[in-house]
Amino acid sequence: MNAPIAEARPSLDVLVLAGGLSHERDVSLRSGARVADALRDAGVGAHVHDVDSELLTVIDELRPDVVWPLLHGSTGEDGSIRDLLELLGVPAVGTTSAGARITWSKPTSKTILGRAGVATPASATLPQAVFREVGARAVLERVVARLGLPLVVKPAKGGSALGVTVVQSADALPQAMVSCFSYGEVALIEQAVTGVELAVSVVDLGDGPRALPPVEIVVDDGAYDYDARYNTGRTEFFVPARVSAEVTEAAQAVAVTAHRVLGLRDLSRTDLIIDADGTCWYLETDSVPGMTETSLFPLAAEAAGWDLPELYRTLAEHAAGRES
Repeated sequence: MNAPIAEARPSLDVLVLAGGLSHERDVSLRSGARVADALRDAGVGAHVHDVDSELLTVIDELRPDVVWPLLHGSTGEDGSIRDLLELLGVPAVGTTSAGARITWSKPTSKTILGRAGVATPASATLPQAVFREVGARAVLERVVARLGLPLVVKPAKGGSALGVTVVQSADALPQAMVSCFSYGEVALIEQAVTGVELAVSVVDLGDGPRALPPVEIVVDDGAYDYDARYNTGRTEFFVPARVSAEVTEAAQAVAVTAHRVLGLRDLSRTDLIIDADGTCWYLETDSVPGMTETSLFPLAAEAAGWDLPELYRTLAEHAAGRES
């Protein structure tokens, strides 16, 4: 009787990290599941695991060729998980811990892009402690006097539009601050720019960052908030975006600049507003773009002609070839 034939190990084993304990846990789980399925479709061994007390044991036992962190929100995007992987010497898809830390802070990334010559809305970054110590009313009066209206209030660190409010009147500003501080201790208050909302993804497979076709975002009934991002029906996406070739080129240039000056790696997504004069206003960059069925990076990649399983396998293979 012949002995059973052992199942061949795939040419590449990827450990996808998804879940975590941030407000964006559900999005992370959906992103992780879709990427793992696509990798399997491409003939890659893919395992999905949460960030928990078993993680180090799982890494030791699986000995993956590469880890793909698809953790959104704090821990996943603040550089800490990537610091851990770098300590373990495990290659990872995506940016380094340093790039993640810089990008996670919206005020920091805005400052860096501004110094690189990119337009970004005027803003103020204020921790909750300032309002307690100085007085909320006095501070908010100065904010409106300096920045005007309308304003956008958002957590200085965070994603998926959680805690973000567009403020049209001074009376609405205090409640916007309460909403913001429920997701973080520091608020970024910036001038609201009216125009076409674009998301420009970037891929770097070792030959330099290349921008994918811009995705235009049109929300039928309000802002591009958490519900509009992850539930179908409220939002239309146009890819390529319905803008001129000149605006497309300018938006892609900003996204590539952001990827470079923020020290990112492999992939990223930059959010912009194009005003009536065609100026590209930088809002923020995501070093861990969402990969759900409504996420913008997959839409742009497919519009660029990529087969998603092939792209994800290529990203994993490229990352696996690095030391960490």
